[in-house]
Amino acid sequence: MRAALLVRLNQLLAGRSGVSPALVRALGDAVAADARPVVHRLGAIGTGDLAPLAQIALALAGEGAWETAPPRHGPVPVDAGDALAFVSSNAVTLAEAALAAGTLDVVVASSHAVAALSYLALDGSPEAYADPVHRARPHPGQVRCAQRMRHLLGMERTPPRGRRIQDPFGLRAFPQVNGPAIDALTTLHGVLDVEVNAGAENPMIAVAEDDAYHHAHFHTAYVAGALDHVRACVHGVAELSAARLGDLVEPEQTGLRAFLADGPPGSSGVMILEYMSHDALAALRQAALPVTLGSAVVSRGLEDHASFSTQAARATAEVATAYTRVLACELVAAVRALRLRRRAGLPTASAATGGPVPVEEALARAEEVLDPRTEDRPLTDDVDVAVELLRDPTWAQV
Repeated sequence: MRAALLVRLNQLLAGRSGVSPALVRALGDAVAADARPVVHRLGAIGTGDLAPLAQIALALAGEGAWETAPPRHGPVPVDAGDALAFVSSNAVTLAEAALAAGTLDVVVASSHAVAALSYLALDGSPEAYADPVHRARPHPGQVRCAQRMRHLLGMERTPPRGRRIQDPFGLRAFPQVNGPAIDALTTLHGVLDVEVNAGAENPMIAVAEDDAYHHAHFHTAYVAGALDHVRACVHGVAELSAARLGDLVEPEQTGLRAFLADGPPGSSGVMILEYMSHDALAALRQAALPVTLGSAVVSRGLEDHASFSTQAARATAEVATAYTRVLACELVAAVRALRLRRRAGLPTASAATGGPVPVEEALARAEEVLDPRTEDRPLTDDVDVAVELLRDPTWAQV
């Protein structure tokens, strides 16, 4: 809720709403004091967060409830013309969208390190990430992804070939699938930058022109479309993570026992991680469905279209959570596979490249926090620890 208050304050300071300065100062006091009003989740469809913003205004006026202590300066009167001007915004939706985008920024960055660790465990082929390959079809996100993988895997000079001429798609097509997610997030941030700093109130007060304009800036089709695009792209990358997990439990791919088992015959190893991964992937798939295919007719037919960006923002937060869980399952399996390879005397990344590679720093941090036991046991705690690691923006910065 604090993010929503901050977004609304920033918009009002653009100076196009006509809201009284006293109300703006009261909102600023609430932000400074980290005071959060009680706001219900429902009540918006992407054409203005009318119900949530009305509750914020009522709290500022002394007629609504606060989750925390109210601002010390007390209630502020809402003057004539303040009410419509204050609620004419999508600040709550934009705040939720921005928070979800920020989470995905971190998780998508972490996904490179996770894929690189799986690459090491699977003896991947470096050709798929080579610079000449991606200069031949230079989509920005794809180029950035391949460049990041080359760095993590120490491929400034192309290392020796892997075990296979062509890897499974989970490794080989990672730049081509993760690239669109990177580009979609870039587009989303551009849209949110405009919206968060916009004077979008209806009517818009234009001081320079000494006029007021009725318009449709309350309609957030840009936001809804950008969020739909991000979720669709992230779903594709999550599918690749689940596919790499399937490779990690396959002896022909790793040279290790099935399911990375390390116990008597019949041990299940990390088999349950596949079920956990696909459970999260199914939830992600449902949340990735586009909201822009629906509409609504409300207000006695006057408002006859809606973007549903509010629902898109909520769904994007769900996608971020589910994708983190999918990646966490892969990370737990990749770390175990690398531990077992080391114990079995199989070649390491350092041996293949002639020296340490950057992603081994991420591996070392993961090994510090992940349970080293490889016998059959519950893996819930391991996945939870991996989730926290993936949410740490410093983990993949190697």
